[in-house]
Amino acid sequence: MITGAGRGIGKRLAIGFAAHGARVALLARTKPELDLVNLEIEHASGTALRLRANVTDLEQLAAAGDRIRTHFGPIGVLVCAAGIQGPVGSFLETPPKAWAETIEVNLLGVANSCRAVLPQMVERRSGKIIVLSGGGAANPRPYFSAYAASKAAVVRFVETLAEEVRDHNVQVNAMAPGGVYTHMTDEILRAGDKAGWKEREEATQIRITGGVPPEQQIQLALFLASESSNHISGKLIHVRDDWKKLLHANASRDLYTLRRVDKRGLGAGS
Repeated sequence: MITGAGRGIGKRLAIGFAAHGARVALLARTKPELDLVNLEIEHASGTALRLRANVTDLEQLAAAGDRIRTHFGPIGVLVCAAGIQGPVGSFLETPPKAWAETIEVNLLGVANSCRAVLPQMVERRSGKIIVLSGGGAANPRPYFSAYAASKAAVVRFVETLAEEVRDHNVQVNAMAPGGVYTHMTDEILRAGDKAGWKEREEATQIRITGGVPPEQQIQLALFLASESSNHISGKLIHVRDDWKKLLHANASRDLYTLRRVDKRGLGAGS
């Protein structure tokens, strides 16, 4: 079950999981986008189910979960990719309503998605939850205060939830996908000076290069969804991290957490 599967990184991961044999439930708010992703998966001989749902509506997510279990059986993996960038600009100049909406979608949307699948995962003593992090989760991100705050909160939620369900054999992790060209990139470029010079330069570079290759994101997601990562939970892992060293070893308690520190003594996670 992948939320935000209609575009961006959610779409990338949906196509990637389907290409590796997973039966994928596609959740998004926009029907044309869902139809297009479903068509791409079917043309590649994959299997998918389209479901329109808003992550801020728990009843819609619960109904979607019921339909998925009817068509595919138990939900083994949840990928929370739905999210919005929210208002760009200085905090005092951002509309309070838009700021609050960003928290609702990015944080409460993840919580709702987890509520929709966790009871069955706990009952079966098996499940994987992968939540997409983002810029500002582990360090300040000026002019993107709503997005940064929501993503930092999401990571701490992941760490906390992981501890609560650890004894039920359910693993919960946050995945930082790195910079990639999506509609959010265009939003930054349209914002101009409101986004700050650093963000504009990075967005311009990402638009030129495309950013992180899809395969790198898909490989990390596949690892976190597999039994090979049963010993990894409550972690924030960046796509650029040397995560393959975790294949056969546990990470220390503080490694790959929200306030983690690398060997150089610098905050990591960006």
